Amino acid sequence: MARIKDQSVRDVIAAANIVDVVGLRTSLRKASGMRYMGRCPFHEERSASFSVNSDLNLYHCFGCGKGGDVVTFVRETEGLDFVGAIEWLAERFRVTLEYEESSPAADDARRKRERLYAVLDQAAAFFERHLWEGADGEPVRAYLASRGLGEAASKEFRLGLSPGDGLAGKAREKGFTADELRAAGLTNQRGRDYFPRRLMFPLADARGRIIAFQARKLLDDDPLQGKYVNSPESDLFKKSHVLYGLHLARPAIAKQDRAVVVEGNTDVIALRQAGFEPVVASMGTALTEQHLKELSRLTKRLYLCFDSDAAGEEATLRGMERAYEQGFEIRVVTLPSGQDPADAPDGFELRLGQAESYLHYRVRLELGRASDRQEGFVRAREILAKAEDSPERQEALRLVADRLDLPRETLSGIAPARGSSSGAPSSQPKKLLDAGVRLEREALAAVVAHPELVDALAGLSEEHFELGEHRRMRSSLIARLPPDPDLVPLLAELDATASTEGITKQTGTEMLLRLREKKLRRDLQGETDLARATELQAHVAKVRQALTEIS
Repeated sequence: MARIKDQSVRDVIAAANIVDVVGLRTSLRKASGMRYMGRCPFHEERSASFSVNSDLNLYHCFGCGKGGDVVTFVRETEGLDFVGAIEWLAERFRVTLEYEESSPAADDARRKRERLYAVLDQAAAFFERHLWEGADGEPVRAYLASRGLGEAASKEFRLGLSPGDGLAGKAREKGFTADELRAAGLTNQRGRDYFPRRLMFPLADARGRIIAFQARKLLDDDPLQGKYVNSPESDLFKKSHVLYGLHLARPAIAKQDRAVVVEGNTDVIALRQAGFEPVVASMGTALTEQHLKELSRLTKRLYLCFDSDAAGEEATLRGMERAYEQGFEIRVVTLPSGQDPADAPDGFELRLGQAESYLHYRVRLELGRASDRQEGFVRAREILAKAEDSPERQEALRLVADRLDLPRETLSGIAPARGSSSGAPSSQPKKLLDAGVRLEREALAAVVAHPELVDALAGLSEEHFELGEHRRMRSSLIARLPPDPDLVPLLAELDATASTEGITKQTGTEMLLRLREKKLRRDLQGETDLARATELQAHVAKVRQALTEIS
C-alpha cells in the first residue's frame, strides 16, 4: 500500500475540525474560548466530563481517561488504522491526498480500487432511485412496510431495487468500463446486469463505502438460485470479512461495550429502527477470524442471537468457541423456531437479559445430545476442563449436577484450566498520582496552556521529572514540536487539566519553581560534601525567595 505524503497528513489534520467530528458521536456545548464539553462517547455517564479543545484538536475524558487528537478519535470510534483514519478525514473535509512515489503497479491498483468504490456507490444510488421514486418500486415498498421496515430506516441502510436491466448502460454513460463493471460484480460474462429484479442490500466496509450487494428474491421465476444472493467475491468483497451494519453500529458498540450478532439483514434494520443500535448481522455465516478481529476493536462482550436450528449447527458452535478462546465474553440468545429478532424488536432488550452464558449454553446442548448419563458427563467434562474458573463455569457445573444427578465429589474432579480468566479482561482502576508526579503533570499542563513558560521549563533538566513520559513531553514542548503519537493522549490530558483546574501563568511559574526546589532538596539529602551542600542550600533559599515574591 502506497504511503501518504507527510504534507498531506499535515494538511488533513489542519483541515479537520474536531468539534465537527466529535459532534457526530456526542452533543457538545461551548464552555469557554476554544473549549467544549459533553458526555463521553466512550462510556456511559450522566454528567459531562469529556473535554474538547477545538484549537489544538485534542480531546480528553476525565471519567474513563481516554484522550488524543482528532486522528486518535477517528481511529477509536471507526476502528481504523492510522492510514484509514487520515483517509476518512480527508474524505470528510475534502482534502486531496498525495501518496509517496510507489511502483506503477501499486498506483494502478489504488486507482482501480477507487474506481470500484465509485461505480458501486453509483450502483447503490441507481437501485435506490428505482425503489423509492419509480412505480415499479411500489410493491417492494409495500413488502418492506409489511415487514415493519419504515422508509427512514430503509433509506439509512440504502436499500434499493434492481430492475434487472439498465444499470450497465447507465454506468457506461458515466464513463465506467465493461471491465470495471465486471470487477465490481455488477455485470455477468455477457456484460448484462448481474442481478435480476431483487431487493438490494448494499454491503459496506468500516468507512461506510459500498463494497458489494446482497440481493433478496422477489419473483418466483428469478433465474438466480437462493433466496439471498451476494455479489461475486472481489478485491473489495470477502463475505467472511463482512458484518452487515457494522459501519452504523460502531459508535453504539463502543459506547455500550457490547455487540449483538444476529443472522439477517432485516433483523438489523428492524432493531435499529426500534432504537436498539449495537447490532450487526453475520449474513448467515458463522463468526470468522476477521469478524472477531473487527469486533475486538470495539468490545469483548458479544450476544449471539440465532434461531434454534442455527444455534446448534457445528459451524456456529465453532465460531462461538473461537470467540470464547480469544477472550470474548459470550452470551447466547436462542429464539424459538420460526422467530426472528425483527418479529418483536421492542422487546429485544428483555431477551438479552435472559441470555445464557456460553459455557451454560454449550453444556446444556451437549447434555441434550448425549445418549445416556455417561456420555453426557464425558461431553460436559470436555467443555468444562478447557475453561478457567469463573461464575459462569460454576453455573454450568450446577447444571451438570442437576441434569445427571451427580454427587459433588464427582464434579470436583473436573478441574478448571489454569491461567487468567477466559472472559473479557476487567479494567483496572486508574492509580491515583502521588504528589510528586502530580506536580510534574500540572507543571507541564501549565506550559501547554501558557507557551510563554517554555523558557522556564527549559531551565529544568530531565532529572527534574520522575516519569519517562514526562521527560519526553518536556523535550517536545521545549523543541516546540508535535509530540510522538504515543504522547498525544498525554498532551490532551495536560490541555484539559489546565483548563478544568484553571491553571494560570502565575500558578505555572510557581509549579516549575517547586519542581526545581524538589530536585535541589533531593540532591541536598544525599550530599556529603560540606561545600556542595552549602551551595545547594543557597539555591534552595533563592527558590524559596522567588516563590514568596510571586505568591
